[in-house]
Amino acid sequence: MKVKVVLGLLFLTISLNVNAQQTEPQNTTEKSAVVTKAEKNSDSKSVNKTDQTYVRPDKKTRQKNYFKSLFGPVALAKTVVSAGISTARNSPEEWGGQWEGFGRRIASGFGKNAIKQTVVYALDESFKIDSKFYRSKKRDFGSKVKNALISPFTARSESGKRVFGLSRVVGTYTSSIIAAETWYPSRYSYKNGLRSGTISLGLNAAFNLFKEFIKK
Repeated sequence: MKVKVVLGLLFLTISLNVNAQQTEPQNTTEKSAVVTKAEKNSDSKSVNKTDQTYVRPDKKTRQKNYFKSLFGPVALAKTVVSAGISTARNSPEEWGGQWEGFGRRIASGFGKNAIKQTVVYALDESFKIDSKFYRSKKRDFGSKVKNALISPFTARSESGKRVFGLSRVVGTYTSSIIAAETWYPSRYSYKNGLRSGTISLGLNAAFNLFKEFIKK
């Protein structure tokens, strides 16, 4: 059962990847014409949702951000802190509350993050969106809170317009479900993965608030 669930999730990710590439227009001129026509016909409401100052990072920068999300100091610190909290709570209890359990939880956290960031990167590249968090351009309290809370569920298109954050949502739930169905104790299932994924998205929003108001 666990193997089928994991294979199903991986197949879904690959299918989305392939479909996105197949539906991409082949004729660059035709694509540009369509985009231009759409921009001319767009109403003011659509324009307001587009960040005119946004510039999509180039390929090299996107790759650098991907590796930073895996091995950067913030990613490693989050993994260690999370492992420490779980060890203090002895969760899951089968792993123990000593150094051995702490090591297993660090390995688990690193594995989950690697799956998550890889899925996010792959889908971002396929659908040409950007899931990276950007601080609000408006510095009033309400705008900063709103930006922090919706960022885990949104991304930016090539033009800077906010779109549904498929990459981060799929990546978060995929990593949590795979972990629950594979290396976590047998009493865990995809339901635990879904719960863990939801909590992870909530913590992501909380961390965004920290970056909006505290981190410079």
